[in-house]
Amino acid sequence: MSITKRFYGRTEEGKDADIYTLSNSNGVVAEITNYGGILVSLLVPDKNGDAADVVLGYGSIEGYCKKGPYFGAIIGRHANRIENAEFEINGETYHVLKNEGENHLHGGLKGFDRVLWKADILQQEKGECLRLAYRSADGEEGYPGNLDVTVTYTLTEDNALFIDYYAVTDKDTVVNLTNHSYFNLSGHAAGDVLRHELMIHADSFTAANKESIPTGEIRKVEGTPLDFTRSTPIGQGINSDYEQIVFANGYDHNWVLNVSGKTAEKAAEVYDPDSGRVMEVYTTKPGIQFYSGNFLDGSEVCKEGAVYTQRAGFCLETQYFPNGTKHKHFPSPILRVGQEYKHTTIYKFLNR
Repeated sequence: MSITKRFYGRTEEGKDADIYTLSNSNGVVAEITNYGGILVSLLVPDKNGDAADVVLGYGSIEGYCKKGPYFGAIIGRHANRIENAEFEINGETYHVLKNEGENHLHGGLKGFDRVLWKADILQQEKGECLRLAYRSADGEEGYPGNLDVTVTYTLTEDNALFIDYYAVTDKDTVVNLTNHSYFNLSGHAAGDVLRHELMIHADSFTAANKESIPTGEIRKVEGTPLDFTRSTPIGQGINSDYEQIVFANGYDHNWVLNVSGKTAEKAAEVYDPDSGRVMEVYTTKPGIQFYSGNFLDGSEVCKEGAVYTQRAGFCLETQYFPNGTKHKHFPSPILRVGQEYKHTTIYKFLNR
């Protein structure tokens, strides 16, 4: 596995950003920029050996610099939603920025998706990897503590893209990092993903209100359109009158994974019957957010002239549960001084 680097463009602040190309001998190619840690493209061969880019995105850095749907980006400090944009640690209440109504979403107005990361190409036993590093200063977007973060991308010869997250802090804070890639296994411009078949290794999910904020209830998936314990077409229940589907305008929920968290275990699998591509998701996180591209609206021209309409891509974001600081029975996203935040997510590609 090898990595090459080239100039990508300039950020809104006039800083130079680069793009890194990770490739293996099987024709899998990932392009990642150090602006936002964004996975810009991901070429994966289909059952006939023909490669296609399976992640949605923009055609230039200018697209990523504006507020958008977080295509391909690292999300932090806290992925997903924090109710009323506030949380409590050690008896003290912290107020973060409100950027989705009264709530806080995906790290705020300028989260990790819109900052320039320091990039290094490192040599490992199995080849090169890309390590991105960023210091989030005390008070940034309202979060306490100086947080030192690294995110390492590694592409292996068995067509797996590893994302290893690491962070330490000098003051107790909250951390919940994820990647927000939108996938379409038929190709990024191939239309909707409703024929894709999804399986999630979870027997329950965190029920949410109309603002997609978990209420604290952990509800069984059995008998609901959120039951993906067996491989099921995404489109099968997406227009259901089930209240959770109505509230979110489709799927935008956190599943409670049947994993131990000790090692990266299989969380989900997606199969595209048209291309034969299969994507397996492994993680050490306790939850996964399945989002069905409900608010993609075709209003922008994206890479290669593509226009992404509703359901043009899906996200599988590994995470701590949203609103985890409010519900003590949820896994805690609090990172304390002296602790290490260490998590791994793997997207592995096969053909069937």
